[in-house]
Amino acid sequence: MKLLHIDSGILGENSVTRRLTSTIVDKWRADVPGLEVVYRDLATAPISPLSGSYLMAQGADPSTHSDEVKADLALGTSVLDEFLDADVVVIGAPMYNFSIPSQLKAWIDRIAVRGKTFRYTEAGPEGLAGGKKVIIASSRGGFYGPGTPAAAIDHQEPYLRSVFGFLGVTDIDYVRAEGVNISPDHKQAAIEAAEQSISVAKAA
Repeated sequence: MKLLHIDSGILGENSVTRRLTSTIVDKWRADVPGLEVVYRDLATAPISPLSGSYLMAQGADPSTHSDEVKADLALGTSVLDEFLDADVVVIGAPMYNFSIPSQLKAWIDRIAVRGKTFRYTEAGPEGLAGGKKVIIASSRGGFYGPGTPAAAIDHQEPYLRSVFGFLGVTDIDYVRAEGVNISPDHKQAAIEAAEQSISVAKAA
């Protein structure tokens, strides 16, 4: 079984989601013998945003590609293959300004590829990346869950559920720490509660 571990928090050792993803992956390692883990740190090794030259090059004669474009295409292929090969994907996704880090958005743009992870049909779009389990380690400075006053401006978790659903992934779990900026005591309690909620469900 293959697990893809993605971190996108920019706070290093102070990142709540990095602590949570590390705990999640450790539990999977302990419970799944022979688990193969691939790690990608989007903060220390960021993926460049999509460019027009990148998109145009995908349908162009390879002999016309510049060295820069060739490197960008190779990176895109590597990122996509890591995602397609994974049975389980663990993603650290802190909320930044009501949404996800730009580093994580750049990664998503490289895995949302027509003909690879989705396709258009007469009946509408169809996801092609089903059968995976996605576990999202989510942290938020305040409270944005259902029923809270700020729920309407949560563009983090609903977006992730929507984009992975579009790709055909419906088995999505959240390990959530909310209110981590309320106080140090609340932050610690929220992290501990999130860690206690972690479980391992082996993918088929």
